[in-house]
Order: sequence, then structure tokens, then C-alpha cells
Amino acid sequence: MRFRTQLTYMLGIGAFMLAGCAGDGALLQSMPKDMASTPLVSRGLLFGNADRASPQISPDGTQLAFLAEVNGVMNVWVGPVGSPSAAQPITQDTNRGIRMYRWAQNNSHLLYVQDKGGDENWHVYATNLKTKQTTDLTPMPGVQVRIQEVSDKYPNEILLAINDREPQLHDIYRVNIETGARQLVEKNTGYVSFETDHDFRVRLAMRMTPDGGAEIFKPAEGGDWTLYTSVPAEDSLTTNPSGFDKSGHTLYMTDSRGRDTAALFAIDMSTNSQKMLSSNDKADVQGVMVHPTERTVQAVSYNYTRQEWDILDDGVKSDMKYLSGVAPGDVNVTSRSLDDKDWIVAYSLDNGPARYYHYDRTARKANFLFTNRKKLEGLPLARMHPVVIKSRDGMNLVSYLSLPVWADRDGDGRPSEPLPMVLNVHGGPWARDEWGLDPEHQWLTNRGYAVLSVNFRGSTGFGKSFVNAANKEWATKMHDDLLDAVNWAVSEKIADAGKVAIYGGSYGGYATLVGLTFTPDVFCCGVDVVGPSNLITLLESIPPYWKPMLDMFTSRVGDPRTPEGRKLLTERSPLTHVDKIRKPLLIAQGANDPRVKQAESDQIVSAMKAKGIPVTYVLYPDEGHGFARPANRIAFYAVAEEFFAKHLGGRYEPVEDEFESSSITAPHGAEHLPGLAESLKKS
Repeated sequence: MRFRTQLTYMLGIGAFMLAGCAGDGALLQSMPKDMASTPLVSRGLLFGNADRASPQISPDGTQLAFLAEVNGVMNVWVGPVGSPSAAQPITQDTNRGIRMYRWAQNNSHLLYVQDKGGDENWHVYATNLKTKQTTDLTPMPGVQVRIQEVSDKYPNEILLAINDREPQLHDIYRVNIETGARQLVEKNTGYVSFETDHDFRVRLAMRMTPDGGAEIFKPAEGGDWTLYTSVPAEDSLTTNPSGFDKSGHTLYMTDSRGRDTAALFAIDMSTNSQKMLSSNDKADVQGVMVHPTERTVQAVSYNYTRQEWDILDDGVKSDMKYLSGVAPGDVNVTSRSLDDKDWIVAYSLDNGPARYYHYDRTARKANFLFTNRKKLEGLPLARMHPVVIKSRDGMNLVSYLSLPVWADRDGDGRPSEPLPMVLNVHGGPWARDEWGLDPEHQWLTNRGYAVLSVNFRGSTGFGKSFVNAANKEWATKMHDDLLDAVNWAVSEKIADAGKVAIYGGSYGGYATLVGLTFTPDVFCCGVDVVGPSNLITLLESIPPYWKPMLDMFTSRVGDPRTPEGRKLLTERSPLTHVDKIRKPLLIAQGANDPRVKQAESDQIVSAMKAKGIPVTYVLYPDEGHGFARPANRIAFYAVAEEFFAKHLGGRYEPVEDEFESSSITAPHGAEHLPGLAESLKKS
């Protein structure tokens, strides 16, 4: 079921001086000797385009595709599987760059999705490898498309979910890759999503219930639907179909009903008998490794503090054992040929670039292809330490701590003295932080800060009790978890209590605004990226294709349709408490954001201006929910870096020509950051 993917995908001089941090403006003046001897890692290396990324093998196993730059813009390249250096660019995107692509099953086309300016109205494009001709398979303005199913049984066709008939609902179409001709397969009469099988049959449909639960339906006689099973509200984020095997008789389902963590089950659709295939007491099913043609589950991954695999199929057990010794890091099989003789394997590290290999199963040999960012090799990168912090009410908060390399020489995750710290809050909130190379952790530690990322209640992957503990706890217990993590870092002598910043995007941006309004004395400063300031306007302005999921949002956040719900949402909105802001704040926003609209940033900036409270506000007219264009990303991090240096006292890489290719504007408060003001003048 595509439901979980959709949820994860979701969801600025004033009348008085702001209170700064201890040591405000220290910058490099008191730089430790070890810091001075450690080179700055440039923002471009961390946040610019990767050298090569997302390699995928063709279905016939002869060709390798990957993403790489063409004139500074990411495009798809294709070459022989054994010789990446011989690859040539196939696509010709010249604007935002391609971020998501896949092979068509006919070996002659590549498929990719692209929106305009971050509006998330995704179109699906097909590029012919021989002619390099690209066709928009969904050339309808203002429409959002999702790839529903790709099957080796129909190599020249795909199933697409398209909301051209009604913005709230995606119908299922069968589309010819070569001609673009499409045929309606299933008209959506009110469902959040559909589950299809390898034969392009629509097998299940799901819709939300008023209490935030879900109902799953199966086809009935006469083209109607009949109830297959119900999912209580408490299980709606941890229970969903996960696909069918080749025969279509076996449904795989992650399910938390009757237990806490989501286990994987195989269900016989003819008898409805089910068998548990895999489970973990601490973590939900994270990923499944599926045979490319049989569509049987061969392995299941879990992630509590680090990834681990449960191998179900003896046919791949020896392969996975061999691969575990090829290179350090967490291993994932990311692409497979249809005959299953060739795999692409990725190794993720916390202090180095991802490493990609072509694995020849017949020869039992893994051949190195490339790393995704070669210039990061050998640089002084920080380690990421998993830590489990207890919340005040006894919950386990799986968190990740990174320290500057000069402050953690022995690798024990404890500095010799407390450091300025950035609390980096993830978005969602129904998402999670994980172990691995995190560019923001590397950037901030290299500048002199400890960095702590916390999986607060509501984060996914840790069982339904943990995610449900966040229901209607925005700005209350969810924020308490962040405060408990800060207190832990201070008590462990990791963080200097007077120099703790809060930073995040989307929900993390909201958490930043909550931090500066609800607990104004805890944080030294804050950086909010596309964060909602008013929960009522947030929920009343969700994209139309999220409307079928509205009951899930209202049951977990608050219901603006009722007086009680509006009262709760008003109380939990930072905009309501804007007069309490006493610490420096930087806000960044994409003008085309369909999830957290520009109005969310505009209204809190306006309220601060009206009360004479300083704020710096940067706006990108060609971005949406986050910053996709590298020039815009790097410009944002340059601004944020100066902001942190001014208020936390770390070091700062001066801005040179980084704004020239960016669309960055500063509607308010540029004067608070001299580097921003000067760079805007030059650009």
C-alpha cells in the first residue's frame, strides 16, 4: 500500500535587543588549537550535487544507470555495467535536476518524475535510450502523478495514479511508455490509495475512517468493493499491505494489530490464513528484499539504533554473508537484474561517502563501482554515536550524537569539555533519524558544534505505542522529549547549557518555533525551515490530494472543525505565543511549498515585525518544501552558518559567489547578518 509512503512524504531592528547566547559573536577569536588545525569542509562538498548517485542495473543486467551532473544539473547517465566511466548522459534536464528515476522493464527506456519549482505536481517522463527523446507521459497542467506499478510481464507499460479528474483522488491508468496512450483501469470513488499486483490488477483499496483508522477493501462482484479488513486508529501508521507475490495469491502485510511493533505476515488471499514471517521486539519492519520476478520476500530489515537483517530465504543467505564482509557500513541491495545474477549493493558509513558495488552472484565477486562523493574520502569527518535517552516518563528516545573530530579523539562520544550544541529536529513528524553520513551533522561538527538528533515520540519505526504517544501532544510531550534530550546532553557535559540552538525543517521547523515561544529560556537561537506557525491554517490549507487523509491528521494533531479542536490547535501554535520570543530566529521558506505554505512563515514574520521583535527571513521563489536546487541549498547553509557562528561562536566559511546562482531573497531582517546583506548586494 502506498499509504505509508504518502505519510512519510508529508507531513526576521526591533524595539528591544534580543538576548544572545553566552559568548555571542565569538566566532574564531577563542578557537581551540585542535579546531584551527582541522580544515573546513566546504558547504559545496556536503550540500552540492553528488559525483554519482543512485546506481541501478538494467533489467537484463547489461547496463548501469546513475545520476550525475550535466552542466551543474543532475541527469541520468547510462553505460556498460562494468565500466561506469564509459557512461553517457541520457536525459537533458536543465533546471531542478532529476532526483528520482527507475528503469522501464523493456531495457530501452528510463522513467523519472519531475515537478515545477517545488510544487509537487509530479509528472512522469520516459526517455528513450537510443534517441534520447524524452516524453511527458502525463502532460496535463496542475496534475500530480504517482508511479503505481512496474512489471516485467508488461515491459512497455506502467500503471500510474493520476488526479486529473478530481484533485483529491488519484485514478489508476495503464500507460504505454513509448506512445503515452493511456487507459483507465480504476476510477477512484473515495479511496486514499490502491494496491495493485504484478498482473496490473487492482487488488485492494484503502480509505480513512472518521476516528483516524482505516478500512481496506477488496473487489466484489459487479465492480463494487467489499470490506476486507479494518485497521484501528492505533495501528493506522504501523499496518498496511506491502505487495503481492508473482501469483497474486499471497499478500504481504506489515501489521501491528495484536502486538506493538509491526511484523511481516504472508496472507493466503483465498483462505485468509496468515503466517508471520519476521518480527522484532524493538523495531517495526523497515524494508523488505523481494525477488525481482517471483516477488517473494527474501529478507527483512529492522532499525532500532542501527540496521539489521533477518534473512528468510536460504537462497540469498550466503550472498548476504559474503557482502557483509566486502566493505564496512550498513549494506543494502538496491537493484537487481531480472535473472537475479547481478546486484547493485550500497554500503553506508557515518564518516565517509556511500560506496557502490556491482555484485556478480555467479562468480561470487563484488566489484567496486564508485563512491557518491569522492572528495569526501580522507577528510576529517565525525562519527555518529547512537545513544538511547530516557524521557521523563520512561520512554526510550533513540538518538544520534556527533562531535567535532578534535573533541572526540578517542571516539567515546564525550568531549573533554562542554560544547555549543545544535539540536537538529527531524521533519514529519511521522519519520525518523537514522545512523549514517548526515551532511548536516558533518557540517555543524566541522564548524565546532556538538549535534544531537532525537527520535522523539511520534517518530516512526519503534512500534505503535511510541508513535501513538504523540497523539495531540504537539508542543507538549513531543517537545518535552526534546527538552529531556537537551538536559541529558548538559548533564553528560556534552553541551554548554548557555549555547544550545534548535534547528529543523517542516515539523522540525515547527519544533524550532515552539522552542523559542514555549520555552524561550532554553535555546540560545533557532533556525526554522518551512515550519508551520499556525496549526489551524496548516490543516485548513493541506493539498487537495491529502484531503482523504484529513481524519488521520485531525485525530493525531487536533481537529479544526470542532470548537475544542480549534482551541487546542490555537494553544499549540507558536503564532499565538509570538510575544514570548526573546532569542534570535532565522526563518527560511520556499514560495511554492504545497504542504507548509508560504503564509505559515509570512504570518509569524509579520507578527514579530508588528511587535518589534527582530527576525531574519529568507525566501526562495523557485522552491517548495525544502530546497532542491544545489545553488539554493548552499545559499541557505551559508546564511545558517553565519547565523550559528554569530550566536554560538563557531567558525564560519565566508560567502564568496555562492549567491550568484541562487534565487534567494530576504524580505526582512537581512541587516542582522552582515554576510547575508553584503552577499545579496553583490548578487
